[in-house]
Amino acid sequence: MSDDAVGAFLASMAAERGAAKNTLDAYRRDLSDYEASLGAGGLTPATVQRQDVEGYLAGLATQGLATSTCARRLSAVKQLHAFLYAEGIRDDDPAAPVRGPKKPRRLPKTLSTDDVSRLIAAAHDGESLAALRQACLVEVLYATGLRVSELVSLPVAQVRRNPQMIRIKGKGGKERLAPLSDRARAAIAAYLPLRDGGKDKDSPFLFPSRGKLGHLTRERFYQMIRELALKAGLDPAGISPHTMRHAFATHMLANGADLRVIQTLLGHADIATTEIYTHVMEDELRDLVLDKHPLAVKAKRG
Repeated sequence: MSDDAVGAFLASMAAERGAAKNTLDAYRRDLSDYEASLGAGGLTPATVQRQDVEGYLAGLATQGLATSTCARRLSAVKQLHAFLYAEGIRDDDPAAPVRGPKKPRRLPKTLSTDDVSRLIAAAHDGESLAALRQACLVEVLYATGLRVSELVSLPVAQVRRNPQMIRIKGKGGKERLAPLSDRARAAIAAYLPLRDGGKDKDSPFLFPSRGKLGHLTRERFYQMIRELALKAGLDPAGISPHTMRHAFATHMLANGADLRVIQTLLGHADIATTEIYTHVMEDELRDLVLDKHPLAVKAKRG
């Protein structure tokens, strides 16, 4: 990027916050857009004023971008200017007073236990390496609620010797423990011998690939989940690896798990992020009452 201040900001995120490559790439894209917009008016992050930041935000809205996209880009801009101010590169913070658009509460899409059972059943499709890898991926995902990036990059060393729990390195380099269910352990035990006997046996990853990352990509696993959804007779448009993560959390909550425990298992830094699953449960309970309560059913018939 052309602005050394922006480069310094990204370097700071990497060094001080331990930001992952995906996070840095996302900030780089958003700040590239910001720089390009400022450059059209002869400005840079070092010279921009409050009204210019507000003008940039207004321009995003006129482009028809989603509220969430506008809010995310403004967040990147605010963090950039807070950094410039803290480092003394600027003696003011023009973005601090700028208010972003209010984001509507969006509840995460999830799956019923029956949907998950059908998806898992579809994943168990033979004894080949590809079939056992597929079953292992889905079983481990639903057993742990891992982020897809955490799952596909899981080190094979973590699952050697049939462990009860695995250590996960999540966002910001933070580590947490994730328990493995008996089904997940069985799927790993079935998959490992074929994996270890294959061409990629020396790979450090549980799910190796010949691509530049060295492991299965998030995009390929997303495709696999959609293919499994079709095979299971489910609508693939509403199913993704992240939907499975949401299913893990809502099903845990529905079966009495403490919200703090779910927060730890998911690797959420803030309990407020986890609390959204209580709203999912509230909506499901409301719908259950409206669909099943005898008075509600009678009113619908009337």
